Amino acid sequence: MSDSLVKARCNLFAVLRGIEYLLEHDKECAELVKGTNLSIQFIVKNGPSGNLSIKDGKAVMKKGKHKSSITLYFTSPDHFNKMIDGKGNPIPLKGFTRLGFLTGPFMKLADKLNYYLRPEGDLLKDPAYFKANTEMTAYTAFFALSEIANHDRMGRLSGSHMPDGVMQIMVEDGIGMHIKVDKGRLTTVKGFHKEPRCILSFKDLTAAHRVLNGTMDTFTGLGDGQMSMRGFIPMLDNMNPILDLVPAYLS
Repeated sequence: MSDSLVKARCNLFAVLRGIEYLLEHDKECAELVKGTNLSIQFIVKNGPSGNLSIKDGKAVMKKGKHKSSITLYFTSPDHFNKMIDGKGNPIPLKGFTRLGFLTGPFMKLADKLNYYLRPEGDLLKDPAYFKANTEMTAYTAFFALSEIANHDRMGRLSGSHMPDGVMQIMVEDGIGMHIKVDKGRLTTVKGFHKEPRCILSFKDLTAAHRVLNGTMDTFTGLGDGQMSMRGFIPMLDNMNPILDLVPAYLS
């Protein structure tokens, strides 16, 4: 069972963050925002605040309140979650002259997020789609993992047992992200860290896809060489229970 506040944090800082990936890897999406320079502030009452800026064809998601062109208000975490599910609308507080961007390009970006994160039919048989789906799912899952570790009751319990340091998550010859642990608080960052305390590595995108979609558990992956763990293993042992909570928040 998921907590609506934690789910809102996952939706804002993990799911919507996928727009960063879209603008970097999808030419059609990049064309949608060509020449755009604005930022959208999301404010959730009794919940998180975040700012998505789009400039020079790139997107950046930041936590907290920042200078914005458009401000969208949500009366509760449930209200925000309903918008992400396509069942609710935000309350605009600022940027009424820019609302055309929300109903046009932004909605198309949201549809493309859904297209990549929720595959239908035989889409996964296309190698390019499979790559995009798996990479976006990985980024989304591990950014959500930190939100769950910091705010979900069971997640906080597992996080509290983690020693300080950096866990590197990676696909061999592919994408990487690392998770910083500081006094039980987790922060996910894209890219590779120079001195991680431990490394969780997937042999390839297929192995990552199977684990992230629940068709292969970590014990099987480690046993047949589809995954490997190196370094200070107890950090990863405490991460696995949190990773198990991710599907409940992203479903």
